[in-house]
Amino acid sequence: MSLVRLNIKGISYSQTQNGAYALILNEVDGDRKLPIVIGAFEAQSIAIALEKEIKPPRPLTHDLFKNFADRFDIVVKQVIIHKLVDGVFYSSLICERDKIEEIIDARTSDAIALALRFQAPIFTYKNILDKAGIYLKVDPKDEDSEDDDVLVNEIINEELELEPSSEDELQSKNIEELHKLLDEAVNNEDYEKAAKIRDEISKR
Repeated sequence: MSLVRLNIKGISYSQTQNGAYALILNEVDGDRKLPIVIGAFEAQSIAIALEKEIKPPRPLTHDLFKNFADRFDIVVKQVIIHKLVDGVFYSSLICERDKIEEIIDARTSDAIALALRFQAPIFTYKNILDKAGIYLKVDPKDEDSEDDDVLVNEIINEELELEPSSEDELQSKNIEELHKLLDEAVNNEDYEKAAKIRDEISKR
């Protein structure tokens, strides 16, 4: 399978889903965009890495990983978004130390935050881009086009439409249903949602 290189176009905040962000990756030699819904912490970490002038007073988790890797001569050579299952993207860090290459599994948002810090290229497979890539109708004269924001909101809403959006919805579930939702959230690596469900279970 052929690899397609991606660049980071930006991060958009959903106006309709509180705390949800969409990371937009852009096909280097094409017009398709790959949107990935990420959490607030990862969005902040990626945004800080994109803005070179901003330096937090203490290292963030991804900065700590970079400092640790530098100290032990580990380099992230590239990131590959290698799988898409039920709307969840899976990624790998291709690392190298002493000319020995290792592949490490990672959440896509973490992998991209690290790729920025190591100035490592980001790739995905053509079949993933064929399946999940979209064309955003952006006016070339307006980088912050409203059409772009509307489509990003639609993407986030579609990704999150089956998730409980309020405490009332969780309260209406019985214990068995809550445990099932908790398992699904953990499997999808949605730890923010899992924490809310766990809290609701603890109240019972």
